[in-house]
Amino acid sequence: MSQNNSFEASTPVNKPSTAYLDAMEQSILAKVAAAHEEAAVDDRESYPGQQALWEEASASADANQPLAEMIVRDLHDHPETAFEEHRSMALLSGIASERGFPVERGVYGVPTAFEAEWTSPGYDPVVHPTVAIMAEYDALPNIGHACGHNVIAAAGVGGFLAATQAISSLGGVEGRILIQGTPAEEGHSGKEYMIRGGSLKGVDAAVMIHGFGYDIGSQAWVGRRSVQVTYRGVAAHASSQPFMGRNALDAASLAYQGIGLMRQQMPPSDRVHAIMNGGDRPSIIPREAHMHIFARSLGTDTLMDLSRRVDDIVRAAAVMAGVEVEVEWDEHPMTLPVRNNEMMVERWTRAQALRGRTALPAGTVPDTVAASTDFGNVSHLVPGIHPMVKVSPSDVALHTEAFAEWAQTPAAVSAAVDSAAGLAQVAIDFLADPQFRALAQAEFDAQGPVSVQELLGE
Repeated sequence: MSQNNSFEASTPVNKPSTAYLDAMEQSILAKVAAAHEEAAVDDRESYPGQQALWEEASASADANQPLAEMIVRDLHDHPETAFEEHRSMALLSGIASERGFPVERGVYGVPTAFEAEWTSPGYDPVVHPTVAIMAEYDALPNIGHACGHNVIAAAGVGGFLAATQAISSLGGVEGRILIQGTPAEEGHSGKEYMIRGGSLKGVDAAVMIHGFGYDIGSQAWVGRRSVQVTYRGVAAHASSQPFMGRNALDAASLAYQGIGLMRQQMPPSDRVHAIMNGGDRPSIIPREAHMHIFARSLGTDTLMDLSRRVDDIVRAAAVMAGVEVEVEWDEHPMTLPVRNNEMMVERWTRAQALRGRTALPAGTVPDTVAASTDFGNVSHLVPGIHPMVKVSPSDVALHTEAFAEWAQTPAAVSAAVDSAAGLAQVAIDFLADPQFRALAQAEFDAQGPVSVQELLGE
């Protein structure tokens, strides 16, 4: 009789309960209903100076709908990951070049970045303001445009064209508008590399959008730091002479447990997640072990506090296990929480209302539902907005195959076109309305600029 050594789990996988998400969804729906009742009214008469420009920009965005659809579908069909977006960059920069705008490729030290600009006749950089409209276009490994950067690209290029077409047609606005192609957002910090290369010199405000399951004017995004930890001990035979070893995997395990115990004292704004590995065979005390840790927080100060606590834990674990430790923070520059300029968000909300969309206020979706983006670094140096635009049903999460499917649908194209109109209108307002520009700057100045290098003492 042969022996069957196969094993079947007797206990089924304990699937996570959806109770929390269900309750959150009900709360969000109630807030959405209230927001629709209080939606921004059509008050174009209050802004006679910009009304004609708004209408022209909106009409231009609609006229460019076939272009937006081409960008959405082309980038979706040809996804390129961080720092490999050569085809995507060529497509988008080529569109600006074909329409007569000066274009530079490989700008600010990033080979797959580009910039095109429009300037008014008689533009004076000392006197006239500059707005940068930003476009991402990198995809995720294996699942393509599951974060919808193809939609971001279409909206950014469309917004640049709509704004410049409206102003060129009607005149009366002085300043400069840039379209900046900003690669390598996923898992990297493309915008921070560009900032260090000078991308924000002379820029007074920056705007971009992101696809989501809701239309939201101001949504929370957490800052993120990453750390690579290497423990090095002494290998030994795990049975005959374990006392002659120093177990590097023990140190990683202690650090992992220390982080887990710390979570009880972490504020709700913070998140830490880690992976680890070490050793080759159970019979050998592991000489080397590795950890990769992400620390995230809704605040800049709290992110730095959390980083210090994580650093203490991983170093203390080495002491407990009697091993050496190498700690390397930020293989790629850290990303900061997004600081949405609420004065600019208000204009975005009004612009979207004219397109039939209700941009929900901050707090509609809980801050705990937050990811990270390198636009946070931009928003700490100039006034900026990073609104969310509905691309998918609300229960479809970013970075999933389901969202990737939605990112090529008519809903995605519609989101890109409506966003293009909104970005154009906010950019036009920033150039054309000195009072609005001053209020947006005053809001930013009250918090003050913050750079990554200053935070790290570099």
